[in-house]
Amino acid sequence: MPSRREILKMGAVALALDQLSSAQWTFEDPALADLQTALAASQITSERLVEIYAERIQKIDKSGPRVNAVIEMNPDAPAIAAALDRERKEKGPRGPLHGIPILIKDNIDTGDKMMTSAGSLALASRALKDAALVERLRAAGAIVLGKTNLSEWANFRSTHSTSGWSGRGGQTRNPYALDRNPSGSSSGTAAAVAANLCAAGVGTETDGSIVSPSSINGIVGIKPTVGLIPGAGIVPVSRRQDTAGPMARTVADAALLLEALAGASYGQALDPGGLRGARLGIARQIFGFNDRVDRLMQSAIDTMKQLGAEIVDPAMIPTYSRIGELENEAMLYEFKADLNAYLEARGGPVKSLQEVIAFNEKNRDREMPWFGQDQMLKAQEKGPVTSKAYRDLVSRLNRLARQEGIDSAMTRLALDALVAPTDGPAWLTDYVLGDHFTGGSSMPAAVAGYPHVTVPAGYVFGLPVGISFFGSARSEVKLIKYAFAFEQATKARKPPSFAPSAKL
Repeated sequence: MPSRREILKMGAVALALDQLSSAQWTFEDPALADLQTALAASQITSERLVEIYAERIQKIDKSGPRVNAVIEMNPDAPAIAAALDRERKEKGPRGPLHGIPILIKDNIDTGDKMMTSAGSLALASRALKDAALVERLRAAGAIVLGKTNLSEWANFRSTHSTSGWSGRGGQTRNPYALDRNPSGSSSGTAAAVAANLCAAGVGTETDGSIVSPSSINGIVGIKPTVGLIPGAGIVPVSRRQDTAGPMARTVADAALLLEALAGASYGQALDPGGLRGARLGIARQIFGFNDRVDRLMQSAIDTMKQLGAEIVDPAMIPTYSRIGELENEAMLYEFKADLNAYLEARGGPVKSLQEVIAFNEKNRDREMPWFGQDQMLKAQEKGPVTSKAYRDLVSRLNRLARQEGIDSAMTRLALDALVAPTDGPAWLTDYVLGDHFTGGSSMPAAVAGYPHVTVPAGYVFGLPVGISFFGSARSEVKLIKYAFAFEQATKARKPPSFAPSAKL
């Protein structure tokens, strides 16, 4: 029998979910553990959860504030939820994701009635089968509720793009200030999770596409070590840097989702005392782009000191300024080779990068009303990834990012992790000039293929700003531990208010 405290908690969760369906946006967002408690006690069913989230998507995403984060709903989600409800009664839950509605980014293949398009009208078609990570989600009992909008082609079509915009999905808006940008490329997933349109979501990152929108939309994002989550069935940009990752409102929820995606356990990382004794290096090279962000980060560093962390300041990454230009050059080769291989195997409406370029030109009014495809054109000109030029480039890039970069700083200073602001506050969405990135910390870990966790740190003019923990390969447990301890001590995250503009 559940205790009185558990019964009261279940009632609170049920009340919050009822508020969801009536579009009262001041409720406390239910965590995965709370949802499972309510499901186990028959306070709610997965079928009803799907209905509630669908109603909320209709009220908040498609009308009302019109965040425009969801590009397509899964028509089979209600039936899948009903089947999982029956399974729960007959056999018990498969685990913490059993019957939980999840949204995934629309560059992840699903072998169902939904399309996979990377936001592009050229690609929009059904995939032949589930991506490997989707197979893992379904095996864990998660319900793929739908797909989220993104920066088209994962923001690799143009250097002058507007994040959160795609030809198929239109413009996603930031739920904290609707005239502000959600960042990219996992724009829709971040905005949907922040607005509580799902229990949690899955994004993908090549450089910044999980951690930047997570920071700017006030949620937790985990960009794992490349290879930890299988990459098969994700529309590619770079074989070296692409990875999927969890995006959630709490570190605990992100860790639970990562468990299903990676097939590993991260429960041991959820320690509120996890910062005690941690030796953290402050990556000062990544500071200085915004005075208010710097003040917020200093407050966060002071909090970590109070929680028992040993702070090493500064902790310089020796090669930081030398990897950005090389990164883009390598990705041009990889995008052409990897996308051509993906498109040929998929057998959809376009079979090559060259066909995508031709489609965009033919449909310029729909695909390129705001910005062009200069990145695609540059990629098309590149030679094969078997060329000496590419191989030499990647060898140098890997050395600079890993051995002479993050690994050098970590070893020289005996660090457990590096710390920096994830990004600045959200900029105004601007179709004339494109994105206005001011600074961010995604590049070192992205190029190295190493893990990176961002957690809400506070607000600048009411706009969320995250703090980042990143470090050596396969150090996810450490990074999650530090992020969790910081989150539990600060409780910085606040739900969005869907304001028309920032509080200036």
